[in-house]
Formats: sequence, C-alpha cells, structure tokens
Amino acid sequence: MRILVTGGVRSGKSTHAEGLIGDEPATYVAAGPTPEAEADPDWAARVAAHRDRRPASWSTLETQDLAAAVRDAEAPVLVDCLGTWLTAVVDAADAWEQDGDAVLALVVARTDELTDALRATEQDVVLVTNEVGLGVVPEHRSGRLFRDLLGTVNQRVAAACDEVHLVVAGRVLRL
Repeated sequence: MRILVTGGVRSGKSTHAEGLIGDEPATYVAAGPTPEAEADPDWAARVAAHRDRRPASWSTLETQDLAAAVRDAEAPVLVDCLGTWLTAVVDAADAWEQDGDAVLALVVARTDELTDALRATEQDVVLVTNEVGLGVVPEHRSGRLFRDLLGTVNQRVAAACDEVHLVVAGRVLRL
C-alpha cells in the first residue's frame, strides 16, 4: 500500500494518515528542516503534539533523504510532509533565487529517487503533502516557486502511489 494524503493546512490530513498506519510499529519520517525549539516555539509545539498523538511503538526519523528512509524501511512508514521536505531540499541547495529550470531539475531528481524507492519497497508507505494550488497566486517569487514545485512533486509521487486521498475539513475523498 502506497498512499498520498493531500489537503490544506489543518484539514486533518496528518491524523488521517496516522490512522491508515494504525497501531502497529512504524517509522514516522519527519521530512523537513529541524529548527531549534528556542528559535521557533510554535513549530516545536506542533511537532510535540504530533509526537504525543502517535503510538508509543512508532519510531521517529528526522531526515531529508526520503528515498533512503523508504528503501531501508523494515516497518510501515509515514512521511510527513512533502512540503517541508521540499523547503529543506531547496534551502539546502540555496536555490530559491536560482533559475526556475535549474531548481525544477534538482527537485525532479530528488523526487525521482523517492518514487523509485516507493515503487521498490515492500513496506506500506503513507505520505502527507499540502495542496497549495487552490488559493491565491502568491505575491512573492519564492511563494510562486514553492507552489509550482510542490505541484510537480505531488503529481510525481501520486503517480507512484496506489491511492491518493484528499482531506478537506476532516473529510476524506479518495481520488
């Protein structure tokens, strides 16, 4: 089972994704930057709330190497989320101001590594992402770049999954 769970902020997508894994031992992959709690107490509180909600049998892996996390998995995997992962990938390459085609090539290469791992794994994998293309056009270049890149990531990952679930207001629509 490979499922992509998408939706807006605070739509209930993470809770839904966690329910798809259930209570069995699993690996929760925190797929983004890991800011210090002192620097961003709101983010730290959000991470703590997610951790407290998960079963004690789950382990947590903080990494940006999603392909390796999926490829090396010995239990079901929950990746949360592709949006924070994308931000970390572009940040690590210091690519926010680079030519759009160059950034796209970088993101597609990293996404293809992930989709290859998804197609090869025998473990259940649930991935969470944000749906950012339903709102207004971002004012700043970085916002437009993020929206466009995440749309590409979402399409490529969805193509490697068995199902895609859209979560809106806590309700799930299987696409």
